[in-house]
Amino acid sequence: MTTKMRSEIAEQPAALRATLDALLPRVGEVEQLAGQTRQLLFIARGTSDNAAVYGRYLAEAHTGRLSTLAAPSIATTYKRKLDLDGVLAVALSQSGRTEEIVETLAWAKDCGARTVAITNGGEQSPLAQAADLALCTLAGEEKAVPATKTYTTQLAALAVLGLGLGADVDAADLQRVPDAVEKLIAEPGDLDAIVEGLADKPGVVVSGRGLAFSTALELALKLKEACYLHAMGLSYADLLHGPIAVVDEDTPAILVAAGEGPTLAGTVALAERVTGAGASAFTVGGGTALSSVATAALNGPDLPEWVAPLGLIVPGQLLTEALARRLGIDPDAPRGLNKVTQTD
Repeated sequence: MTTKMRSEIAEQPAALRATLDALLPRVGEVEQLAGQTRQLLFIARGTSDNAAVYGRYLAEAHTGRLSTLAAPSIATTYKRKLDLDGVLAVALSQSGRTEEIVETLAWAKDCGARTVAITNGGEQSPLAQAADLALCTLAGEEKAVPATKTYTTQLAALAVLGLGLGADVDAADLQRVPDAVEKLIAEPGDLDAIVEGLADKPGVVVSGRGLAFSTALELALKLKEACYLHAMGLSYADLLHGPIAVVDEDTPAILVAAGEGPTLAGTVALAERVTGAGASAFTVGGGTALSSVATAALNGPDLPEWVAPLGLIVPGQLLTEALARRLGIDPDAPRGLNKVTQTD
């Protein structure tokens, strides 16, 4: 039987097309609001926080704006007021109903920030209602607990945000994303080999850098949520500062990279170091440069680095779903999780 998670992975090309069709005409609205600001503050938790990491790297690498990930507890627990004049606060929530995120966005506005909401919850969701501008994704209802199409459409909304911030990129690249994702779903690469390579392992290190770091974090989260693996998501720079000691024959590495860009060479070198130490290096993306040094490889999208994360996660989603089934776990309803998580 096809799982809900697998069905929703397959719905991503259509969800991305609908979201981009709805949001690309609104670049001018983003530009007008962002013109009153100079830096960004991303407010999110969980999968949305991983999407925010992509937003941060995109903003800093391609718009020249300082960007920060918020600590919502400053607003909700410590209740400290900060000077956010000149800040564009961007809150992300799949449902638009996570009270902590709604409260933190309202706090940011009260502190002087201009505000943007990115949500699949619609214009009437509490988060959208709290924002100066709402960029609502059109992923449709997501029934599986692990987020798939709501995550990739969040990335699409962040890419549109980047265009509104004046990113030095080609907007036409976004139009190629749905087809690239469709191809990855049809041809993910060495999926079965990697599932078997992870099936008897207690843990895995997932690593990437720069714009691909968000994918590493999200894939690690998915493997924890749906497969109950001890999955550690790290920048490869942080991995080399000590945690690489945990990578061995019982703890493989999954290394993620776009097919181009300044972090690819370092990812290739890390894969060679991992296999040289006798551990398995499973890879996602990175073109032939990375796959040629891998133990087994998942394909990446034929996309420029700035939009590659919209495709890079897709083989990882397929891996998570297949590995969960291989382990006898229902990926649609992992233990201890709900679709909407409330935190204080």
